[in-house]
Amino acid sequence: MPSQPLPFQPLKPVDLILLLALAEGDRHGYALSQEVERRTDGAVRLEAGNLYRTLRRLLGEGLVDEAGRRPMEPGDDERRNYFRITPLGLRAAQAEVKRLRALLASPSVKALGQRAEPT
Repeated sequence: MPSQPLPFQPLKPVDLILLLALAEGDRHGYALSQEVERRTDGAVRLEAGNLYRTLRRLLGEGLVDEAGRRPMEPGDDERRNYFRITPLGLRAAQAEVKRLRALLASPSVKALGQRAEPT
């Protein structure tokens, strides 16, 4: 398993959103699915199959880990598995955010904001 985030760059947009959500704290699959939808204003909706396929891949890459079962809160389901970001996942997310910030600060992106839309 690589110890540097560089091999993961650039991250897929959904991977970055999941890692950012997990950087805020452990979450179960359904909460992650809701968070992806919230962070994309409903533009991205992850069905359970796609979500867990992505989480399995992130687990295999060492970017997330299973946090185990948590004490039940009112209304929680004891069968829920929670996930957490790993130190490698955090470094990968930080590197991707840095890469995107540099891209958005480039002169060509700034010029896009000044161009009139084609008619």
